[in-house]
Amino acid sequence: MTVLDTRFAVLPGAIPPAIPPDERSVRFVGDVHSYWWLLIRGALLLLVTLGIYRFWLTTDIRRFLWSNTEVKRESLEYTGTASELFIGFLIAIAILIPLYVFFFIISLNLGVFGQVMSVIAFPVLAYLGHIAVYRARRYRLTRTVFRGVRFHQTGKAWLYAIYAVLWWTIIVLTIGLAYPFAQASLERYKMRNTFYGNLNGAFVASGFSLFWRGFPMWLLLMAPLAVAIVFPLMTVDWDAVRSVNYSGTSGEEIIKQMVSRFPELYAAVGMAIIGVTLFALLAIVLFPMFQAITLRWWASGLRFGEVTITCRLRIAQIYGAYMRFLGYTTLYSLAVAVVIAAVFFGFRAAIAAGPRSELAEFIVGAVSIMIYVVSMLGYSTIYQATAKLQIWIRGVESVALTNTAGLDLVTAEGSASSAVGEGLADALNVGSF
Repeated sequence: MTVLDTRFAVLPGAIPPAIPPDERSVRFVGDVHSYWWLLIRGALLLLVTLGIYRFWLTTDIRRFLWSNTEVKRESLEYTGTASELFIGFLIAIAILIPLYVFFFIISLNLGVFGQVMSVIAFPVLAYLGHIAVYRARRYRLTRTVFRGVRFHQTGKAWLYAIYAVLWWTIIVLTIGLAYPFAQASLERYKMRNTFYGNLNGAFVASGFSLFWRGFPMWLLLMAPLAVAIVFPLMTVDWDAVRSVNYSGTSGEEIIKQMVSRFPELYAAVGMAIIGVTLFALLAIVLFPMFQAITLRWWASGLRFGEVTITCRLRIAQIYGAYMRFLGYTTLYSLAVAVVIAAVFFGFRAAIAAGPRSELAEFIVGAVSIMIYVVSMLGYSTIYQATAKLQIWIRGVESVALTNTAGLDLVTAEGSASSAVGEGLADALNVGSF
């Protein structure tokens, strides 16, 4: 083991110490304020172009992040173009529209068979979604260049999609317990088909290591949900409830009679509400912790030939990113509330002063829609500029590379991939950035 290897060596499962700034193999050198302005300008152009500008904004964001991420003091390069994304999206829409129309017509005209086909539509679209995810990843890799050598991806998208659908079925059946093993299996398939030039990738992290780190959180999360389900089942005589005939009675009267005849039903419903609410709150609180653990596990499992990656991402760093987002969101929400109140009282006074007309109602509706769209764009911009950017920066700067001599011997291989997969992922709203 080299001196560098010994210095970075840690016990399995332990959190390595933070990397000193002068020893970072990967670092982020971008200006956060420039990124804010890029996003704000993009949000305004999204509003003006009714969303079409998102292909150009996505390209600008990737170029900014890639070019400001340095590996051994040399930056990455993103060579994709907005026109590729736009054309890929149009081709994907041309593929999906006939499929949607087919499922819609069948569900209307063919009775039971149509209902069956409606059920089949979901797994078919899920399968297409996973194909899109794999092909979109291929596109992004072939547009990522380092030292003049592009990354690329082989493998079969249809085979990956089969694996993914089967794994997600198992995840649902096991209430999430199979998630670590699914991730490990799917990452192994992706990485063994991933190349930097002629340097083959690999994924060596174990599903069990992620499972044992996430299992206490799973137990904590499932406890209130189990109470919400089990308590009503154990305390209420549901057979007696179903045997009562409430035909011809309003819904409100039915509820009153059921509560009066079965007082334990009130407590059961209350416990179910409390359990589900606690489950939702715990999910929100625990998500950043699980995200940090998963990112650290994933990054530390990546390999390219002899190049080893070690990630020292800390849970507090991810919570800090989301707290930053929460702070900016709170201030923005107050500003939006003030604007909404001013607009509401202004229109109310104007309508009260003059005759009520359809034009006035139309203007109120149009302004309400405009405020909603602007608000959502604002929240999206804040999320991109705070949480997502900080997670990118913290993730990048928590990575250390060892045995990097092999990077100097890489020869170029692979060719640019079609953007149709990226367009399909965009149309189906799946995949990652």
